[in-house]
Amino acid sequence: MWRCALVPLLRYPTVDELGARAAALVARRPQDARLRRVGTSRAGTPLWLLSVGHGVRQALVVAGPHANEPVGGATVLRLAERALADPRLTEGADATWNLLLCLDPDGLRRNEGWLPGPYTLGRYFRNFFRPGFMEQPEWLPDGAAGAALPETRTLLDLQDELRPFLQCSLHGVDVGGGFVELTHDLPGLARRVAHTAARLGVPRELGPYDTLYWPSLGPAVYRIPPPQPGDLAAAITEAAVESTWFHPYRHGTVTAVVEAPMWAVDAVADGSPPADGTAVLRTVSHTLRHDARRLADLLARIRPHLAGVPDAARLLAPVDDYLLVCPGLADTWDPDITAGARPLPPLSTAHLAALRIAGRRLALRTAGLLHQLVTRAGRDQARVRADLDRLIDEWCADYRDGCGARWIPVSRQVEYQSRVVLAAFELAGRQASARSRSGEPGWGSEAAVPMHRE
Repeated sequence: MWRCALVPLLRYPTVDELGARAAALVARRPQDARLRRVGTSRAGTPLWLLSVGHGVRQALVVAGPHANEPVGGATVLRLAERALADPRLTEGADATWNLLLCLDPDGLRRNEGWLPGPYTLGRYFRNFFRPGFMEQPEWLPDGAAGAALPETRTLLDLQDELRPFLQCSLHGVDVGGGFVELTHDLPGLARRVAHTAARLGVPRELGPYDTLYWPSLGPAVYRIPPPQPGDLAAAITEAAVESTWFHPYRHGTVTAVVEAPMWAVDAVADGSPPADGTAVLRTVSHTLRHDARRLADLLARIRPHLAGVPDAARLLAPVDDYLLVCPGLADTWDPDITAGARPLPPLSTAHLAALRIAGRRLALRTAGLLHQLVTRAGRDQARVRADLDRLIDEWCADYRDGCGARWIPVSRQVEYQSRVVLAAFELAGRQASARSRSGEPGWGSEAAVPMHRE
């Protein structure tokens, strides 16, 4: 019997390598694996779906929804290898694994300046790319009917075709810890996540900033609230926007968003009460405002010199988005602003560490994108490159020395994410079987429970 050698991945695969490795798996096991083109990106790149097994129950795993989070591509290759090597994951579960190799291949290509390594914070942020909020394929700001991106339409069509019992969206945290977000509770998942994280030395993020107002289903596992309208900052920090995570809810699909960190910070796993949370919040919010003003000033100097710069509009879109939301986020976290502000929930040391990391992340991403704009212009007419280099080096040093950020090898990131997906697969499969046996009618067709009533 053919057995798959689970070769450790030492670096992230590129878009072309993902397709080549998937094709090689199919060539070795054509009776068990299939590769089909399910769509085309905005730039004409094929969107490939690798399917393993012939079971009736469908699992859908989506890699690369965010361009700067490449771990998912390596993870789907590992999951395919495991499904081919272990019949319990296919025949034994009457399941087919449907693995979308990369939802945003065009964006992933723009990150290839850092994908091969060496993996340093400075190299990552100077070559970072992630499209503006309106160009992120999992987000449905105008609802499913109004989805315009071809990548989004491909995913929506797949969801409606497969009606999966489980959907896993694979994400990566650049600095922080691992956590999971669910549209439905999977009892037992928090314990599985804790075991996997401990075995692999991955800190669990006990207070991610985007789950501040979300119900907790256990340490590092959070319930995604139903979509609700709101402004841009509120959508990021307070509630789930309309998204492809909830689109298959009508089919009874459990969606799990699985976050795996690149650089780990142990403080995000510290659930103890902070010594002086108010002082930390004040520092974090004031720092974010100060950094955003500095970056806005640099942008104002750069913008007049961008005529004719290749891809300037694509790089400016996320810059403008980040600078737009920074003041609102700073106000949300500032203990000195109370008028009209939504009260923060009780915060642990982990929450405060996550907020500090998040504020610094926005500044570093913006600085990195501005650095690329200056580099692509060819000449530093605004005389800002030295300032940007200094800020990037200073803020990366804060991550490394101030937060204790440490690199997690790619193979360990992939192993962590793979094990969490396999745990979700097992637990969601049990739930689906129980529902089928009980004959419960209309499961998943009811309205989602409002967050305040959970």
